[in-house]
Amino acid sequence: MMVDSTTGHEALSFMDGSSGYNQRKMAPEDAIHTAFRTPKGIYCYKIMPFGLKNAGATYQRAMTVKFYDLLHRVVECYVDDLVVKTKRRADHLDDLRMVFERLRKHKLRMNPVKCA
Repeated sequence: MMVDSTTGHEALSFMDGSSGYNQRKMAPEDAIHTAFRTPKGIYCYKIMPFGLKNAGATYQRAMTVKFYDLLHRVVECYVDDLVVKTKRRADHLDDLRMVFERLRKHKLRMNPVKCA
């Protein structure tokens, strides 16, 4: 679906979130449910760990909320992968600027090695 939605666009940029799940903070009241024990004590996660039940769905919902007005128009989002798409190549920098501003606003980081 993500690939099909880019048909007819002159410019595409692919971005990958840097440790996507680990950028989501746990709600303090839910942290107790991630408790684990070590020889030095009992600890809870402050950020969402990979492998937590429903972590993928929770992360996807968060990304959908953050990009709600840009989805399917300027950006496609699948978990921590983003595709910025532009009908006219001349407008691509403006679309990238919008997406980067949104990423900064929500303090999300991308992995530059995996971006193209």
